[in-house]
Amino acid sequence: MPDIKCSVTECHYNERILCNAPMIQVDRNGVNKASNSPQTKCETFKLKS
Repeated sequence: MPDIKCSVTECHYNERILCNAPMIQVDRNGVNKASNSPQTKCETFKLKS
């Protein structure tokens, strides 16, 4: 998988500002057609324990 930068440091998959999840799922954030970043969200997020 290519490098994916992530600034959500409280995510379990964040390792030195890079996502190390085995798979990434990004969905629309309640809109029918996204036209900018805030209209999307990462469904792979998992809170660090």
